[in-house]
Amino acid sequence: MTDSTSPPAPTLETVWLVEATYAPDAAETRKPFRAQHLARAAALKAAGTYVEVGAFLDVSSSITLVRAETEAEALDVIRGDVYMANGIWVELRARPFGRVVG
Repeated sequence: MTDSTSPPAPTLETVWLVEATYAPDAAETRKPFRAQHLARAAALKAAGTYVEVGAFLDVSSSITLVRAETEAEALDVIRGDVYMANGIWVELRARPFGRVVG
């Protein structure tokens, strides 16, 4: 028997945690591309593709939680960013991440 006042049990959503490493000179070289990069990130977050996105303030790497079926799909989403196309990000790593929902 369950208590009707108990909150529902949380569930897990599998998403991909993608870390994108910045080039050593990224603090300067990203400037011409930053507005386009941030607009795309905001659009993907609004669409639900990105759960969360942001960067470490020391410009060492960015972290994005991506909704995708596979690691390859998650990496493809990140590879479509202007930072990747222009060498601002130099390395990507993805890991499955169990996100608590509810």
